[in-house]
Formats: sequence, C-alpha cells, structure tokens
Amino acid sequence: MRQGIELRTDYDATRLRALARATRNAGQSRRLLALAEIYDGGTRTKAARVGGVGLQTVRDWVVRFNAHGPDGLIDGKAPGNVCKLSPHHREALLALVESDPIPAVHGVVRWRLKDLVQWLWDEFRIEVSETTLGRELRALGYRKLSARPRHHAKSDAAGAIFKKSFPRVWRKSRPTRPGKPLEIWFADEARIGQKNKITRRWARRGTRPSAPRDLRTASTYIFGAICPAQGKAAGLVLPRCTTETMTLHLAEISQAVAPGAHALLLLDQAGWHVSRKLKVPTNITLVPLPAKAPELNPVENIWQYLRENWLSNRIFTSYPDILDHCCAAWNKLVDQPWTIMSIGLRDWAHA
Repeated sequence: MRQGIELRTDYDATRLRALARATRNAGQSRRLLALAEIYDGGTRTKAARVGGVGLQTVRDWVVRFNAHGPDGLIDGKAPGNVCKLSPHHREALLALVESDPIPAVHGVVRWRLKDLVQWLWDEFRIEVSETTLGRELRALGYRKLSARPRHHAKSDAAGAIFKKSFPRVWRKSRPTRPGKPLEIWFADEARIGQKNKITRRWARRGTRPSAPRDLRTASTYIFGAICPAQGKAAGLVLPRCTTETMTLHLAEISQAVAPGAHALLLLDQAGWHVSRKLKVPTNITLVPLPAKAPELNPVENIWQYLRENWLSNRIFTSYPDILDHCCAAWNKLVDQPWTIMSIGLRDWAHA
C-alpha cells in the first residue's frame, strides 16, 4: 500500500484540537479533528471515519492543510464560470448602450438584451445568454428605467443659460422691492379625466396585472403652484384653461404668499400665461421659462406624484367625482410640505 502524504511538521495533534475548539466554522473543526487523528498516529481510514468522508477527501484535506495551514480547511466560495467579457468588451458594450439605436440601421428604437447579445456575437464572436448579459449590466450600475419625456425641439443651450442667469436676475430685483423677501414659486396645469392613466404595480413575476380603464372623455384641470423652499402650495380645480381661469389661480397664489413678501412665479409660455389680458397681483412677478423645456418646472413631477399615488388606476363615475378626487389629492399634497420640498427644490433656483 502506498504511504500517505506526510503532514507538515509545524503543527501537532494538541494544537489542532485546540484550534478545532476555538473555531466557529463547523466544517473546519471537523477537518482539524480528522487531521489530529493522523498526528496521533492513527490510520487514514480512522481519520476518514472521524471526518465522515472517504480516503480521497482526507488526502485533499492534507494537501490543503500543508499548503495553507488551518485556513486552507475553510470552505471557500466556488469561483463559478469565468466571465467571457474582458474590460475591452465591457467598455465597447457600455458605449453602445449609452448611444441610442438608429432605427433604420438597427431595426429597433431601444436596446433590448437580445439585441445586445446579437451585437456581441456579430462584433466579437462572444456567445452569452440574455440572463448573463443582464447580470453584467446590473453589476455595471445599469437598470431598465422609464425615459423622461423631452420635447423634440428643446434647446439645451437655452435651458442652461436660464439656470445660470436666473439666480442673478432675482438677486438684482431685490432693490426694486426693498425690505421684501422673495419667494420662488412654480406653476403649471394638469388635465385629469375619465380616460385615465394606468401606472405600474407590484405583481408576481411572469404575470401581467390588470387595471380598470375608462374611455369616456369628461375631464377637468388642476391649476397648481408650489413654493418648494417654504413647502407651500396653492391650487384650484377649474373646467378649462383660459386667461380668466389663470387670473383666478394667480389670485389664489397671491393669498398664499407671505405678508410683505414678493413672489417670483416661474411658468411655461402657454397662451393664458402670457396674455396681456391676464390680471397679475402686485405681489407676483411672472418669470417665463424657456420654450419647450418642461423639465425646468418641478410641478411636472408633482403631477406625476399625484397620478401615481392618488389619481391613476381608478374609474371616475361622473364629472363631480373627478372634481372630488382632484380636490382630495391636492389637499393631501398640501398637508405634506416635506413632500413638496423634496420634489420641488432645485439647486439652480434656490442657490
């Protein structure tokens, strides 16, 4: 019979049993006790009986112990398959993901995992599954997110100039109103109707949840304005968007402005916002936002919050029912000033 591999000489049975008592790893403790039996002169068969394994496993323990000491007897995590993507491949993949596909060239308007898998094969002859590629993208910090709407004719330069110049403009306006603090307000309108939105909801994977959907067309408008720095809001629910209804909204905002303060009201350039017939209270100055730049107005995010939490996925039985739900949703928002501040504060406006 071939002689077994000798154990290293810098340990003995007493020391291994002491280590077995001290460790919190049950597997390591069992292996140390088995090797201690060999140090005491026992056979490999007896050591295998102590460890509850076969002779080949005991031999593997001896090799690991001789190479790494007691730490070599701790089970490590299986390394798994080696990833096929090198840093070069990942860099090229991320560059592709960051660039939108060209429909005429790629045949799709957004990248899907199957498209990226095919691209890796066409470009590098690397074959990976969609599951593996999805795991790689998540590890690199990417998620499948809903795109934010953007006007096709938006001017990025105009938005950047407005953000840069706005704080300087309202600071210069202070001397014209000495002693009056300024409040920054944002205003917008949202249509709420029976033809309602359906939002995402939690559901079991592999299923497709359903939600009620109405095709009737009764609707109304929420005129909403927020002052993020103060956590204040002022709103009205009105049947249509006209100069007259906007005048009523401005009067409502005027009452919400702190006594002795002056409000700068930022809003888009809708016709009823810039009409010469609009009656603007003396404690409000209208500041038009750049054209086609709704993302500068945080009230757009307020509408999204109202719809996702209180107004979507429901059937409005009648026009008065729409009014009741719109008023209830807006009043809930007014009762949550920290929500208004969290959604509405913008560094460029409140610096």
